[in-house]
Amino acid sequence: MSRINGFVGRRDFLRRCIVGVPLSLQAAAKFAGVGSIAISSSVLWNIQQSLADASPVNPNPLDADEALKRLLDGNQRFMHQKRKYPDQSLERLRLVAKGQYPFASIFGCSDSRVPAEIVFDQGLGDLFVVRVAGNVVNDMVIGSLEYATTVLGSQLILVLGHRRCGAVTEALQKEPAVGRISLIIEGIKPALERIKSKTGDIQENAVRANIQYQAEKLQESSTVLAKLVQQNKLKIVGAYYDLDTGKVSIVA
Repeated sequence: MSRINGFVGRRDFLRRCIVGVPLSLQAAAKFAGVGSIAISSSVLWNIQQSLADASPVNPNPLDADEALKRLLDGNQRFMHQKRKYPDQSLERLRLVAKGQYPFASIFGCSDSRVPAEIVFDQGLGDLFVVRVAGNVVNDMVIGSLEYATTVLGSQLILVLGHRRCGAVTEALQKEPAVGRISLIIEGIKPALERIKSKTGDIQENAVRANIQYQAEKLQESSTVLAKLVQQNKLKIVGAYYDLDTGKVSIVA
């Protein structure tokens, strides 16, 4: 039970998470004049229980192809208004409260019009979802998806961009963005180099190029994810959501 998806399991993850915690707690307790050992033991026990509950062995793992089919089938139901609203019962709520084992990970844009569980007709505990404006890869995103794959056992990461993405539109402008929005824009601009010689709708080309770029960056920036991909234990797939129709299509 120490390994899920051929990599780090919950026990190894737990050990890594709690390394260094006693030192920080002892320092805080010393400063406050409180006995550090009692505090450390109590807090560490709570951490151990929480992490153990969060990542049980997946009883029904899906490989990447099965997971992708399940997502696209759900999207077809959503698009044609034939939703089943699966895994949304009180019984399901109680089951996943004991531990999560999502069959797929979705890395998408924060846009309010693209809620993953709805557009894929899924329910509680089915999807591990990470959302950032412009679906831009950063360290926090990578760490979250490494957790989803190596600890929770998800074998598919779907990078989901969408039509008329505001962040991509902003990246196409010549004027610099204000505040920390500029960090998002800078994360998209390398993708725009790919469309300079393309014809057609520049915004649509840019959205699709950004999906491809971010999917590649995930693997290139994470030795953990890259290793799983090389071992055929993980697939990273780009996808495009049409705001007007609700359809999700794969971006090659």
